[in-house]
Amino acid sequence: MKITNFRAVEAREVDEPGAKGVKVRWLISEKDGAPNFAMRLFEMEPGGHTPYHKHEWEHEVFVLKGKGDLVTEGNISPLNEGDALLVPADENHQFKNTSEEAFIFLCMIPHRK
Repeated sequence: MKITNFRAVEAREVDEPGAKGVKVRWLISEKDGAPNFAMRLFEMEPGGHTPYHKHEWEHEVFVLKGKGDLVTEGNISPLNEGDALLVPADENHQFKNTSEEAFIFLCMIPHRK
């Protein structure tokens, strides 16, 4: 079992090409003994965004604070506090902060084996 406060987990700058103003905290991962999924907390500054990308695993996302957009192929979906969403595997996607405050969301992904 692991119980921690998110503030006790280091916020690391997302340094992937195409990312801007995004930090991630790996709240729960394989190193904590979680056998299937990782839970991450993303904090995005105003004007920040993740890269436009895709991969072989899905994301389950829950918006904690702020407003943003989910950009997919041919679609922009507004996201607000309290929204839950699924990004399927192999779907191009990008998260963008569209507000003047922090955009904060939880993102759960399966471990890549």
